[in-house]
Amino acid sequence: MVRRLMTLVLLMSLQASFFTLQSMAQKFALVDMDYIFKNIPAYERANEQLSQVSKKWQAEVDALTTEAQTMYKNYQNEVVFLSKEQKKAKQDAIMEKEKQAADLKKKYFGPEGELFKKRTALMTPIQDEVYNAIKDVADFRGYQLVLDRASDTGIIFGSPKIDISEEVLKKLGYAY
Repeated sequence: MVRRLMTLVLLMSLQASFFTLQSMAQKFALVDMDYIFKNIPAYERANEQLSQVSKKWQAEVDALTTEAQTMYKNYQNEVVFLSKEQKKAKQDAIMEKEKQAADLKKKYFGPEGELFKKRTALMTPIQDEVYNAIKDVADFRGYQLVLDRASDTGIIFGSPKIDISEEVLKKLGYAY
């Protein structure tokens, strides 16, 4: 009898532990952000626009750099015929042109440059929309954690059963 009672108490204790563990279990999901963004036409258009403006600005920087290089080559060819003042003036002009190229490159491509600002203006609304869709799907499905399988987070394997990328695209209106 005591043994049965102990067994019953043990079973009840195990059952309570099981329910506690089960209630503490967390649900996870994966998304493939690269896949999602590739399936959003506005994101692709924004990328193309950034690429075009980047090429245009790089051409401007390259033109100034080429101009400075040409000035330097001409200077090297003429240096023996120039007076001290003329040498100084040409050197200053070359350095000014190089500085213009460096300043323009910084203006366009620096950490707070025009490309960064343009990328932020174009991409942030799209990224926010995707984030909100992921959050909505996660809340609806009860996921406590959603990982990006496209990032370098060290995910070795992720079951397709927990990939919510298609559901996120449907939520955004880009279902195929």
